[in-house]
Amino acid sequence: GYFLIVADFIKWAKSQGIPVGPGRGSGAGSLVAYSTTITDIDPLRFSLLFERFLNPDRVSMPDFDIDFCQDRREEVIRYVQQKYGRDQVGQIITFGTLQARAVLRDVGRVLQMPYGQVDKLSKMVPQNPANPVKLADAIANEPRFAEEAEKEPIVQTLLDTAQKLEGLYRHASTHAAGIVIGDRPLSELVPMYRDPRSDMPVTQFNMKYVEQAGLVKFDFLGLKTLTVLETAVKLIRRRGVDIDLATIPLDDKETYSMLSRGEVVGVFQVESAGMRKALIGMRPDCIEDIIALVALYRPGPMENIPTYNARKHGEEEMASIHPKIDHLVKETQGVIVYQEQVMQIAQELSGYSLGEADLLRRAMGKKIRAEMDKQRERFVSGAVERGVSKPQADFIFDLLAKFADYGFNKSHAAAYAVVSYQTAYLKAHYPVEFLAASMTLDMS
Repeated sequence: GYFLIVADFIKWAKSQGIPVGPGRGSGAGSLVAYSTTITDIDPLRFSLLFERFLNPDRVSMPDFDIDFCQDRREEVIRYVQQKYGRDQVGQIITFGTLQARAVLRDVGRVLQMPYGQVDKLSKMVPQNPANPVKLADAIANEPRFAEEAEKEPIVQTLLDTAQKLEGLYRHASTHAAGIVIGDRPLSELVPMYRDPRSDMPVTQFNMKYVEQAGLVKFDFLGLKTLTVLETAVKLIRRRGVDIDLATIPLDDKETYSMLSRGEVVGVFQVESAGMRKALIGMRPDCIEDIIALVALYRPGPMENIPTYNARKHGEEEMASIHPKIDHLVKETQGVIVYQEQVMQIAQELSGYSLGEADLLRRAMGKKIRAEMDKQRERFVSGAVERGVSKPQADFIFDLLAKFADYGFNKSHAAAYAVVSYQTAYLKAHYPVEFLAASMTLDMS
């Protein structure tokens, strides 16, 4: 039922001329999603894994993230409301928590401390939105906190109080993209409330508890790049050329030449100065290069970009991890880039099913010692049974554990690389129309 519901509103959107992204997140690894036009990424062509999306060894609901043209996303939500009933469709509440910097500022305000002093203290906490630093860790690693507390007792009061309040809910908001659809009025299933900023009802349960109550979440996201592409295609049509973005060749030399020159203004995902430099060094000549770059260009993995580039251009020999698994990393120049590669290596080397391999990947990401020890024993014994020496198996397990920390979802990288390539293709062949569309959207 879930697949059919998603397929229905995507087909409706496409029938109304509303641009829909080719895919997003792990859902692009599903062949059923591709065959029902939920996604436009062929998982067989890109070697994507269904088990990364829906694991038979882990009880969880499927979860498609769908990108729609930013200007017309609301039309799709209205269609869903009309089809299933306004009282059966709602948004999901989210709760903002007090994190280290925010809790220092809030407690400092209550203690009536000078703004400049509190601001200085809060900025001693490292800024890492992806993995927020706990206040206790920041205090332990930053000696200036102790120095300031010694100078003024109120600073110690601030630090003690802030640590007690850290992690508590600060405010309620509405999930930016999440929508739930019920088989009956939502008020019969979960408590509801009205967000004054929205005309849709909102669940009082957050995402975790909404799922436990039996509701399924659908993500309706707005992506302005889809609006740019649609506008550019309409402008190109004025000169008598009809472009179908789903069928443009993925091996166009002009497009890759433009990317290799770093001419990336307006090109989705790759227009930053750092990406431009990476592209010039990489000199991409296939869509797999763009997929790898989308995955690599993040803190941590980006240190592997020079290695990838050197091996791609024959300046460095590709090091062998193990003959049994070298073919799994050949596409990425011997560098483990994707979460799916971690899963495939566990399958090939140690006899994991892909479902079990996904659980291994998750365990490596969480770094829970007891679970890691259990997985190491399973991985090493499986590898030894298949002719791998124990030291080699231990080495490869540690290597995978390191990469699992920041390995990227290949399904998502592939989907966004295709959108990036589509923008690059239009810029390379129809620069006037593409840049006009891009600038028009920026102006509005």
